[in-house]
Amino acid sequence: MADPLLQLRGLQKSFGGLRVTDGVSLDVVPGEIHAVIGPNGAGKTTLINEVTGRLALDAGQVLFGAEDITHLSMAARARRGLARSFQITSILPGFSVLENAALAVQARQGSSFRFFRPVAQDAALNIPALAALEAVGLRDRASLPAGALSHGEKRQLELAVALATAPKLMLLDEPLAGAGPEETARLIEILLRLKQDYAILLIEHDMQAVFALADRISVLVYGRLIATGSVAEIRADAEVRAAYLGEDAEA
Repeated sequence: MADPLLQLRGLQKSFGGLRVTDGVSLDVVPGEIHAVIGPNGAGKTTLINEVTGRLALDAGQVLFGAEDITHLSMAARARRGLARSFQITSILPGFSVLENAALAVQARQGSSFRFFRPVAQDAALNIPALAALEAVGLRDRASLPAGALSHGEKRQLELAVALATAPKLMLLDEPLAGAGPEETARLIEILLRLKQDYAILLIEHDMQAVFALADRISVLVYGRLIATGSVAEIRADAEVRAAYLGEDAEA
């Protein structure tokens, strides 16, 4: 296995007397999808927030490549190649599909949140934005208002926005949430293609999608990792089945 791109070492976070992250250690290597699963309230989104720097740790380390980024800001982590999508759709519906992606390119380049001229005339923004849209199958939707996209296409646009920041690692918080069967199948296909070029840390409740996508799975229950392994190992783990999978493990 390749050297880890992301290493989480003993992450701890408490809110008052509630410990929401309890000594979490895991890694993500290049070219893999590492899924984090667990029941509601397990601390999955908190974990992503700790990796991105949105939440400060009480203890532990976040290593990205060879660098300790534990105390870096969100912006500094993003500049190093951490890209994050959200559980709730976060696109700008009044902007075009292309403008949504171009704003991410602009942010990566360190420009302020404004356009001095139409995106279509700005090759520095336009070319990488269109490449990101192409990667997720939305190039032919570039001129449409983002608000006019279907739900699944909005999820695809969120992936394009993440790609437009030129990431090394994508942190995806339930990218399939609300998607229908056809949309889910399309998103799975896109994610399988993307993992050829990007490491992905995935949070997802759709277990069939997780089993189709993940190279490794970590199971988080009440802030504590109870298992990490391949799909086959997680399916067969008695503690995981009792705590979370239940009948889903048979599917």
